[in-house]
Amino acid sequence: MDFGLNFFPSVGPDEKPADTYFAEALSLVDLLDELGFGHVRTVEHYFEPYGGYSPNPAVFLAAAAQRSRRARLVTGAVLPIFNNPLKLAGELAMLDALSGGRLDIGFARAFLPHEFVAFGRDLDESRARFTEGVDQVRRLLAEEKVTSEGQFHAFRDVTSLPRPVQQPHPPIWIAAFATPESFEAAGRNGYFVMAIPLAGEKMTELMGIYRAAWKSAGHPGEGRMMLSFAMYCAATREEAFAVGAPALEGYLAALVAAASAWTEGSASADYPGYDKMIAGLQAETFQSQYDKGIAWVGAPDEIADMIADYLRTVGHFESASMQVNFHDISGAAAAASMRLFSERVMPKFRNGTRAT
Repeated sequence: MDFGLNFFPSVGPDEKPADTYFAEALSLVDLLDELGFGHVRTVEHYFEPYGGYSPNPAVFLAAAAQRSRRARLVTGAVLPIFNNPLKLAGELAMLDALSGGRLDIGFARAFLPHEFVAFGRDLDESRARFTEGVDQVRRLLAEEKVTSEGQFHAFRDVTSLPRPVQQPHPPIWIAAFATPESFEAAGRNGYFVMAIPLAGEKMTELMGIYRAAWKSAGHPGEGRMMLSFAMYCAATREEAFAVGAPALEGYLAALVAAASAWTEGSASADYPGYDKMIAGLQAETFQSQYDKGIAWVGAPDEIADMIADYLRTVGHFESASMQVNFHDISGAAAAASMRLFSERVMPKFRNGTRAT
């Protein structure tokens, strides 16, 4: 199994200034190669503490590319609805070149109503803009003299520069939450999937839908699944809980605050049930996340047991993308946690199963 880092800021200037946050995050990137972590990933969001420090994943990942010489660089994810595909394709290919061909491109639909309002986008256009945007960026990376008469963006005979190092294009990942149609479409189109495992045991069904669609479409192998977890490893369970529990509560509070419009009247056919989903997130706590096996917080042997239990519950997945400095955890504390996890937990897992 590939273990990597997922930087998803959930702080504002009053909690941690941006220069401090990024200095700490890049100091953690410095450890990737030494400790054997396989990827570094960050998100695109705007305006609120939840994700607001990361409006452009390519900027952070370009810096990360100079700190790690081996880790894959994952946009987790860029949002086509807020980007012109011509500009996005050029930026992503530039990042692929800067990193020597280490880019993985993750796309997502966006889901925070305040971002749609600020950018003047309609929630009901979300799915159509996403589908069009992903296809246009993919074509601009893979082809020359591209013509596309899209509903939202149109262009003729465009050859995007620079050309990507990876041919025909860097690997493409699709962010999916809990809708079977999203998993099926990703598999059918030959894209990898990045998911947040809040769906519990339903993740087994969703992963099965994805892999079946992948195989039915004739793609080789069985695709790739990347799931996200919060991770804080310490010498004892008590030490880990003392740091990890309040930090995860802070992260969840920032998420609910940013998405609160869904419970205050926002609605769209493109986002069925999101009012209930956000209402459910309001009830989430550190303890509920821990009980579901998606908050990997504890001593090394306890975390290893949690990972093994989760694999038995949902089945094999290829990549665990871990938040290690979630909310206000310091860079020094996160570094110590990473080192202990690398030394005591990672060696126990090979090919998605716990080594004996």
